Amino acid sequence: MVEFPEATWDCLAAGIPFFSWRWLHQLEASGSIVPRQGWQSCHLGLWRGEQLIAAAPLYLKGHSYGEFVFDQSFAQLAGQLGLRYYPKLVGMSPLSPVQGYRFLMDPSEDPAEITALMLQQVEAFCRQQRLLSCNFLYVDPAWQPLVEACGWAPWVNQQSQWVNPGFEDFNGYLASFNANQRRNIKRERQAVAAAGLQVSPVVGEEITPALMERMHYFYGQHCSRWGAWGSKYLTEEFFTSSTADLRANLVLFSAHLGDPQEPVAMSLCVHTPDQLWGRYWGSEMEIDCLHFEVCYYAPIAWAISRGIRQFDPGAGGSHKRRRGFVAEPRTSLHAWFEPQFDAILRRWLPGANIEMGLEIEAVNGELPFTASYDPPHA
Repeated sequence: MVEFPEATWDCLAAGIPFFSWRWLHQLEASGSIVPRQGWQSCHLGLWRGEQLIAAAPLYLKGHSYGEFVFDQSFAQLAGQLGLRYYPKLVGMSPLSPVQGYRFLMDPSEDPAEITALMLQQVEAFCRQQRLLSCNFLYVDPAWQPLVEACGWAPWVNQQSQWVNPGFEDFNGYLASFNANQRRNIKRERQAVAAAGLQVSPVVGEEITPALMERMHYFYGQHCSRWGAWGSKYLTEEFFTSSTADLRANLVLFSAHLGDPQEPVAMSLCVHTPDQLWGRYWGSEMEIDCLHFEVCYYAPIAWAISRGIRQFDPGAGGSHKRRRGFVAEPRTSLHAWFEPQFDAILRRWLPGANIEMGLEIEAVNGELPFTASYDPPHA
């Protein structure tokens, strides 16, 4: 990232924290996103003279971890055809399955023209390096048609999202559920209170290096519980450096016995005035429903109090549905540079996308809302 001017990059990124210069730089500088971890930064910049007018966060990947768009079946197909699937080129904010990837560009430029020009450079690079594929993940829906017009193939997956239709408080959120689920949510919150725990949001100057070190500990503990499937990607340095560089967009939800600076469990979220993203959590105590309180209910209450409209709780977890999170489509865009491989996947994708649409519809048809409540979508 040091090759790019921070202020100009952030103007192009239009306020999305996960694509900001400091977020991406800290991933690299902390040793979290580096070649020995299978991530080689390969960012593309488009300059007019000395002025950066467009940029694309790109990474050469030696594996498919940390993406949350699961293309292992593509890798298996490549092996069956005698092709090398890795390394591949990926466009995303590493480790963060957040919608909004696009080429960052000066708003005064023609987006279709700039997109087509940058795609030409990306495709030429992939062919020169004999890469089998390039993949843009969790793309911005407004940018998607410009890339599809250049021949890239869409693959639809799903993710959970909560959208606030205008609730004034947590009770308004509760009222959207049927009677049975309202009782369940109240019972889950009472279980945490009965354990003597309070959950408090921690923002701004209250986020100290010591608290971020504690967050890294919780993060590591949680990842270790999954054994070989644990996804401990971030170093302690990323958390501690975030105290100063990223704090303006962070909120911690501290579960404690009296002092928020001495948590027994905690979640880390990222926010803007309109959006909240859930990222990491962990606990040193096994308390029934604590995960739901720290990762869903307390953030939702905080989001409502701040007038935040959308909450993306992160990847995975069918249990999110019963807490009011709606399944929504998320599109990735792909180009493959070997004719047979390309033809096989392009024949498969339309049917797979239809099936995913039906699955999303079925999931949302079973959400535990009142008959009169029609949940909004992002």
